[in-house]
Amino acid sequence: MGSTEILEKETAESLSNGTSSNLEAAKRLAKRLYHLDRFKRSDVAKHLGKNNEFSKLVAEEYLKFFDFTGMTLDQSLRYFFKAFSLVGETQERERVLIHFSNRYFYCNPDTIASQDGVHCLTCAMMLLNTDLHGHVNIGKKMTCQEFITNLQGVNEGADFSKDLLKALYNSIKNEKLEWAVDDEEKKKSPSEGTDEKANGTHPKTISRIGSTTNPFLDIPHDPNAAVYKSGFLARKIHADMDGKKTPRGKRGWKTFYAVLKGTVLYLQKDEYKPEKALSEEDLKNAVSVHHALASKATDYEKKPNVFKLKTADWRVLLFQTQSLEEMQGWINKINCVAAVFSAPPFPAAIGSQKKFSRPLLPATTTKLSQEEQLKSHESKLKQITTELAEHRSYPPDKKVKAKDVDEYKLKEHYLEFEKTRYEIYVSILKEGGKELLSNEENEAAGLKKSHSSPSLNPDSSPITAKVKRNVSERKDHRPETPSIKQKVT
Repeated sequence: MGSTEILEKETAESLSNGTSSNLEAAKRLAKRLYHLDRFKRSDVAKHLGKNNEFSKLVAEEYLKFFDFTGMTLDQSLRYFFKAFSLVGETQERERVLIHFSNRYFYCNPDTIASQDGVHCLTCAMMLLNTDLHGHVNIGKKMTCQEFITNLQGVNEGADFSKDLLKALYNSIKNEKLEWAVDDEEKKKSPSEGTDEKANGTHPKTISRIGSTTNPFLDIPHDPNAAVYKSGFLARKIHADMDGKKTPRGKRGWKTFYAVLKGTVLYLQKDEYKPEKALSEEDLKNAVSVHHALASKATDYEKKPNVFKLKTADWRVLLFQTQSLEEMQGWINKINCVAAVFSAPPFPAAIGSQKKFSRPLLPATTTKLSQEEQLKSHESKLKQITTELAEHRSYPPDKKVKAKDVDEYKLKEHYLEFEKTRYEIYVSILKEGGKELLSNEENEAAGLKKSHSSPSLNPDSSPITAKVKRNVSERKDHRPETPSIKQKVT
């Protein structure tokens, strides 16, 4: 009997026998999870993080096996992570961290003012871990002073001890947070997954794209995801993460066979074949379109039929298509996938920030219904619109430092972009959302076999005058110049 079947059987028995039996069943299951009795480390989190009363009981009983008394928060979190793999859906993993925070506060009631304070610090450490060690970085590396500043006023209205925050910062900086993995996973390379066909002959596929340092930012590769669009595209990397200018020599145009599969845009050198496993090069080139926005590159005039894609981590890529119609088709499909499947952003784990920092955007697929997704986007649009109006009502004084002015402009640029993005998402969902994806022609069934790229002539631009390299591109892609608004068609 598989672990999931065991859980379902015990849950059903416990619910049918009353509260006392519920508790006894929860204790039995928690004990078996802790001792890995017919369970793998990767099974634990999903049994602790479900949103029902029995799962909460199991989590409470499971955490009782951990005594954090006298331990620092970072020591406790590392100790906790040694027991299991923090994998599963985003919401499930977040609930597990809440259970951890409650247990730590129970063991150390005089260390931090409240359970919420513990959870805030736990989330802050997870985000710091990603910032310092993750492949997917949001902005520059956070300094200790920035970490302290970002956490001002969130300890029941007061500040956390600076010595505590310094100790936590240095702990994460010196040794990144990691959790246990199953023995069979240790034997595999990080790029290998376990998605194999029953006959065992199917080649191994890549299971994650991006960093595994933070469970909230991993981009899942789903081999069974639907293919929404495919075709040849020429790509140019315009800006790296956080809008930083791509180094000279890495900005050239390259042609790929692009496949929008699920929420990932795969860029492959060869023709798409469903049965073919992804290579390391495919993994490197793949781009997640969660929380992304595609639009016509109106400020790029060197080539025709070019659209730009701005990703959740503020990378900017340019893509050239064979025709204006094809360009609009890619823009529509990418934005539709992003609107339909992007999970709601996380509530700010770090509050009262003096220094502007973009929030983390989860890479997992939303679990909301289309109606709930629309309401979520509308709520976010209303929030962003209000925040933008408030931000503009308090412009920086002329006497303030240039650094503060840059911070103001960066936040304004971010809010403008987010407002545009959510306006488009809301419009798409009101027009049908998923129906727009399913009703149109399914390109997965009709992929044409072509072993040569169509003409994407680098010299096909109608502009004959010489243009200084990247001058026109900097307007919209670099956060340092946020005064130029993004135009979306």
